[in-house]
Amino acid sequence: MVILLVVAIGCFGQVVLYSAAGGSLHPWALSQGIRFFVLLAGAIGLSYVPEGVWKAGSLPTYAILVVSLLAVELLGKVSGGSQRWLDLGFIRLQPSEFMKPAIVLACARFYDMLPPNETRRFGAVWPAAMLIGVPAALVMLQPDLGTALMICAGGATVMFLAGIPLRLFVGGAIGAAVAIPLAINFALHDYQRNRILIFLDPESDPLGTGYHISQSKIAIGSGGIWGKGFLQGTQSHLDYLPEGHTDFVFATMAEEWGLVGGCLLILAFLLVIRWGIEVGQRAQTRFGRLAAAGLSTTIFFYVAINLMMVMGLAPVVGIPLPLVSFGSSAQMTVLLCLGILMSIDRQNRKTVGW
Repeated sequence: MVILLVVAIGCFGQVVLYSAAGGSLHPWALSQGIRFFVLLAGAIGLSYVPEGVWKAGSLPTYAILVVSLLAVELLGKVSGGSQRWLDLGFIRLQPSEFMKPAIVLACARFYDMLPPNETRRFGAVWPAAMLIGVPAALVMLQPDLGTALMICAGGATVMFLAGIPLRLFVGGAIGAAVAIPLAINFALHDYQRNRILIFLDPESDPLGTGYHISQSKIAIGSGGIWGKGFLQGTQSHLDYLPEGHTDFVFATMAEEWGLVGGCLLILAFLLVIRWGIEVGQRAQTRFGRLAAAGLSTTIFFYVAINLMMVMGLAPVVGIPLPLVSFGSSAQMTVLLCLGILMSIDRQNRKTVGW
């Protein structure tokens, strides 16, 4: 059933991209559809990989990806002002995307190896913090604030679920609150700083940095309850809405399908995420429980951050809506997460004899 649900989301995304192109399969819908079904077949194939393989390969994979991130910094290809890709000739890889599920598996493996009575001690905190901090710092150098936040969120979720005391997260939140003003002024690039300032006051530059958020709100609001109708959106078709096929694809969809369409899409994502959490609850191993919960929340962060971003509830950090936005990176990462979740679920069923 979850595969059918994912197919429904992916096909609806292709319908939205077809409309965003003015009623044409090119340049987005057709290529997105081909990639989706190829990657979905790959995810189904991954479901047959035993859970033990993910467990054994989690830390070596993490180490390979950290080396890859270092290689990106030294040899990476620059595109759009960012240095995020390794050009291997036949393919361009973005190691930071693979790090999103890899950090979850690595942290889950660490806490699986740690005796439960050691979880509430400091020795359970700093190694996981290092596991998270090293790739997050390397990704920030690219620069890619959105992906760095996703890596931190995925790792911190596993730490919390593993039983790290809540007071440490409260202390970390207070420390972050103190550090944020310093980071905004001294660590972030100018365009990242402007995105945060515009989020706080989007009307200060409605035709400049705040244009994306303003037009996104207009598109979503103009859709009303039922939407303007398929192929009837004006904000995207008349090019008022920038990036209407990638980061702001939800605004393109909401204009034509309205509040009803938006709520149904969110419900579909929530059902997928709920299934992933239930996989974690049924898991028979500590690694399986932590990995499934972490991967499910990774998908949740994708959806939540994108929706908050396009509605003006969070700064624009370049997180696409998975399975709907055009592009292969987020699509690949989410289907990889789903493949591992199906693998853990298959292991659960074998263990209990379903």
